[in-house]
Amino acid sequence: MTPFLLAAAAGPSQWLNFFLQQCVHGLTFGALIALIALGYTMVYGIIGLINFAHGDLFMLGSFLALALIGWLDLEHAGSVKVVGEIALLLVLVPIFCAALNFTVDRVVYKPLRKAHKLAPLVSAIGVSFIFVNVGQIWGGSADRNVPTLVSEKNVFADRGNSPPPSTADTGDSLKFTYKDLLLVVTVVPTMIGLTLLVNRTKLGRAMRATAQDPVAARLMGIPVERVIGATFLIGGALGGVASVVYSLYINTVNFQMGYQNGLYAFTAAVLGGIGNIPGAVLGGLVIGLVRSLGSGYVSEHWVDAVIFGMLIVILVFRPTGLLGERTREKV
Repeated sequence: MTPFLLAAAAGPSQWLNFFLQQCVHGLTFGALIALIALGYTMVYGIIGLINFAHGDLFMLGSFLALALIGWLDLEHAGSVKVVGEIALLLVLVPIFCAALNFTVDRVVYKPLRKAHKLAPLVSAIGVSFIFVNVGQIWGGSADRNVPTLVSEKNVFADRGNSPPPSTADTGDSLKFTYKDLLLVVTVVPTMIGLTLLVNRTKLGRAMRATAQDPVAARLMGIPVERVIGATFLIGGALGGVASVVYSLYINTVNFQMGYQNGLYAFTAAVLGGIGNIPGAVLGGLVIGLVRSLGSGYVSEHWVDAVIFGMLIVILVFRPTGLLGERTREKV
């Protein structure tokens, strides 16, 4: 019996609470997926490259976060120290991911700027496999447990030992855990900051000009290669932030996590309109909601089928995605 049927059997109020709880889980997880999707959509918007290695970059960031938690002995730290150390993780891991992403661009992608489009695409797949093997050597083949640093108790009404976020709640109160709060206070300001960067700064204008026409941007004096490098730095940093939050939210990491979450994020980017920043956010939230509601109302085993079935239906009627714009191919 699905969690929905259990809630429905308990009464109308439990049914409503169950629906709202699934929405909370879906929106929080969707915001995390959107953060990863932004790395895909920014790079594609600038140079038209689908950076398949981005999901595995996120995986390596999660392993670094796990290592730093052990080195800093956060598991036995006080609550005040934990807050400061989590803030330190949100600085160190994004720097690592940004530097690694930038290095890959300079070493692998930059020499292939003028090559056939398949060359950088295949190279991105190759980098992805390299990252996977590095992750397997670094973290091993088994799942690694991340210490629970953030409480799973309800923010608004402490009810003692609360079930994990993946567990359906058919009780009388809606749960919004401290883990959910951590995700919101981290992801939302990050997305707002990115929006302001793209729309209100000189670098943002240069990025938009390069995305629209790199040749014209270069003729206007815009340092296109610097803009591309900055895009990889920002995209990598976003993946680093997502890896820290994911590790603390899910509490389990493994060397294959980049594939599934990267696939969700890439799907979100395509669903919203690849190359469109608001579209990546919208796509991530939609994926999160469909995943959560599908798990609760249908079955956990059918979640991926529901997500990709929805993607196919939407793309049939909106080939450019929910917020994508139709553009003419340059000849």
